[in-house]
Amino acid sequence: MQTPYITIPQTKAKIPAIGLGTFGSDHVEPDAIAKAVRMAVEMGYRHIDCASVYGNEKQIGEVLSQLFADGVVKREDLWITGKLWNDKHDPIDARASFEQSLKDLQLDYLDLYLIHWPFPNYHPPKCSIDSRSPNAIPYDHDRYMATWRVLESLVDEGLTRHIGSSNMTIPKMELLLRDARIKPACNEMELHPHFQQPDLVAFCKENGIVPIGYSPLGSPGRPERDRTHDDSVDMEDPVIVKIAKDHSVHPATICLKWAAANGHVPIPFSTKERNIRSNMEAVSTDPLSSEEKQAIDGIDRNCRLIKGHVFLWEGANDWHDLWDEDGTITK
Repeated sequence: MQTPYITIPQTKAKIPAIGLGTFGSDHVEPDAIAKAVRMAVEMGYRHIDCASVYGNEKQIGEVLSQLFADGVVKREDLWITGKLWNDKHDPIDARASFEQSLKDLQLDYLDLYLIHWPFPNYHPPKCSIDSRSPNAIPYDHDRYMATWRVLESLVDEGLTRHIGSSNMTIPKMELLLRDARIKPACNEMELHPHFQQPDLVAFCKENGIVPIGYSPLGSPGRPERDRTHDDSVDMEDPVIVKIAKDHSVHPATICLKWAAANGHVPIPFSTKERNIRSNMEAVSTDPLSSEEKQAIDGIDRNCRLIKGHVFLWEGANDWHDLWDEDGTITK
């Protein structure tokens, strides 16, 4: 299968328009995810979305090295994203964490390196929804920019081709764009038909930032800590179900076609060959009609699934404080 591409406005580099996510929601073992990476690359995927906190970069690196050695793909034909975890925002720690990821992935450079969350707030793996770090703090722009300067230096040194943000809001992005010497090339964010974030997507596009969408299927495999009783299910929406029936495909396929139609780069996760293949086919064949796209554009429920409870600081009201919903940064 041929991967479609989107142009990064800043550098004119081409980012594959779909990637394989590698977060196993705390329940998929690293070896299984590494096997999925090999399967995906052999199938035609050219974009792998990684992060140090996922705990599987070493296994993925072994697979990448073997793929290169076997001649399945060349390094320059892959887009590999990495992310800096929250407990490594200190500038010295940030560089060390990047270098460890590069070593674990057995690469000389990354294509994109993101600050995973804008807060230096840590939570342990597999924690519950009420887990809180006693050292958690609200957004501190000066601290964030000190971390961003490290990422800029990585670009200067040729260690990553692009840098970007993740889980940001418009007020935070405005400050970053004001103060950054090297602008974010991408912003990774939750995007699916029931959580479309139209204002943030528009802001990104207006500023030459490519939106990368995580949980593009509505994250049916997300951790228990991210589940609440009022969450909606994208793939059960009558509009999605009807369009899927019209195309004779699974509703997941329609969610990905919608992402492609809106210029998002979805990064669905799966370890099943059938799903990995159908996800690629979703964005590379049989696009939605304009009427179908508009119908799905109309079902936004503003239903955030990855709410971030575990990053809250003492004195915060609830998870809404993480997302600056009134247009100002919550202190």
